[in-house]
Amino acid sequence: MKPTLVILAAGMASRYGSMKQIQSFGPDGETIMDYSIYDAIRAGFGKVVFIIREEFAEQFKAIFEPKLQGRIATDYVYQALSSFTNGRNIPADRTKPWGTAHALLCCKGKVNEPFAVINADDFYGKDAFAKAYTFLTTQCNEHTYCIIGYHLKNTLSDNGTVSRGVCEVSADGNLTDINERTKIFARAAEGDIVYEENEQLTVLPANSLVSMNYLCFAPGYINLAEDLFEKFLDEQGQELKSEFYIPTVTKHFVQSGKGVVKVIPTSSQWFGVTYKEDAPGVQASINALVAAGEYPASLWK
Repeated sequence: MKPTLVILAAGMASRYGSMKQIQSFGPDGETIMDYSIYDAIRAGFGKVVFIIREEFAEQFKAIFEPKLQGRIATDYVYQALSSFTNGRNIPADRTKPWGTAHALLCCKGKVNEPFAVINADDFYGKDAFAKAYTFLTTQCNEHTYCIIGYHLKNTLSDNGTVSRGVCEVSADGNLTDINERTKIFARAAEGDIVYEENEQLTVLPANSLVSMNYLCFAPGYINLAEDLFEKFLDEQGQELKSEFYIPTVTKHFVQSGKGVVKVIPTSSQWFGVTYKEDAPGVQASINALVAAGEYPASLWK
């Protein structure tokens, strides 16, 4: 059975205003998501599942169905605030759903094979998809998951600080811990990378492996997320801004002894639009890849 690619896209409407305003970066108007799907197809993935908000479904399908028809199977999952809350009272002022692990939980019944999950608006690169496909088809099981790890130096922005999940990795390449570090930036004068916390600067090795939300799981991960979501709602469900994250479930999987999460390094350069000023750089980077022959000038023609 071919693996599935799950794309977290439920938050895109709030960032872009509407689905029709997804920013174009490629020479023929391609979005970042187009490049991820193209890389997934050539790596060997058999299906793509989009997690979106139901109110944007028709607009979304109108954009992606014509170009993907006949190339890869597609399916859709709708993430809503009430999904899997089992009749609990939700704070009246809360409008956003419950985060990335809740989004994956909404795939229950739709994804029943090994799968990778990515963000819609991050550019991950060809090598990352090849590594993910190999893992999903040769090593992935209910006791062995993986994170595609990016070297920290390949994930920074020139236009401000970034937040990254910094992985602690054992000698045999397995995740032992993952810590969210905020306010990471490069210091040109010192030639190093630091993060700021409590007004203190701490140096991070440039080759530290970080999670960019590219992870590979067996379908049992969704059941684990469901169990932990119940606990999350009991403890944090009345907080207006609480979120149930994929790294939280992944960390529990490791530290409760349920299995191992391999951290598989990729040589790919990550691109993303953390700040609006990042957009020209992303476009230039994609154009350079096209010029080098990594991608055709038009992905879908």
